[in-house]
Amino acid sequence: MKSITINGSQRESVGKVATKALRNAGMVPCVVYGGDAPIHFSAPELAFKNLVYTPDVHTVVISLEDGTSLAAILQDIQFHPVTDGILHVDFYQIFDDKEVSMEIPVRVTGNSVGVKNGGVLRVVTRKLRVKALPKGLPDFLNADITEMKIGSKMYVTDLLAGEYSILHPDNTVVCQIRTSRTAVEDDAEEEGEEGAEEGEEGAAEEGAAKE
Repeated sequence: MKSITINGSQRESVGKVATKALRNAGMVPCVVYGGDAPIHFSAPELAFKNLVYTPDVHTVVISLEDGTSLAAILQDIQFHPVTDGILHVDFYQIFDDKEVSMEIPVRVTGNSVGVKNGGVLRVVTRKLRVKALPKGLPDFLNADITEMKIGSKMYVTDLLAGEYSILHPDNTVVCQIRTSRTAVEDDAEEEGEEGAEEGEEGAAEEGAAKE
């Protein structure tokens, strides 16, 4: 999984007054959990642009002014109800030898047979929680819909697993191809194509016989 670096300054004071002063200065108060003790720090709001305002997921390297550097993942984020500005960010520290769970986006690929025949693709689950060592966390989960026909459903068990496990029941639906008014039966179209091919072969054989 790709990683981004956030440069910050460790906070000595964590009271409401200090927090308000940070926000007024364009800084975001943050906390890192998961280590021996919580680490409080602040960083410019712009530093979170590539972490928050993107459909992709990343691990984070938090680099502090005192030389401290640690790996983490985004755990929680609070936004202002009116301005949508970032109010507070919680991180969870990760370690190379300890598994961590994280929500990973589902990326749909391929051209479905069912969609070609007028069916409608419905993505039911856009993110799935997986568990893995940090090095085994995928950037996305690939859902190849190429072979899906009208009425087909794709479950989490249909997704190829790597060095991770998916923390959802096996019957969790990822996506499905639903019928529509303009849809044609997949099998009917296949039979039509086969019939056309047989007709062409028959015509060719008949022509050859006449010659």
